[in-house]
Amino acid sequence: MPKNLSIKLVRSCIGRPEKQRRVVLGLGLRKMNQVVVRQDTPEIRGMVNKISHMLEVEETQ
Repeated sequence: MPKNLSIKLVRSCIGRPEKQRRVVLGLGLRKMNQVVVRQDTPEIRGMVNKISHMLEVEETQ
């Protein structure tokens, strides 16, 4: 059974570099405190690591 990641945007994109804003949009996050669930893949993990200072991440099943 594949694991999932629950990803929540807790910091604003205002004042952040364009690359970080694109990663946020790539994860499917649009608003502050929005939560999305994504499969735990190396690609998603890499995106999360790039903007870990803006996110809260929990592993779910």
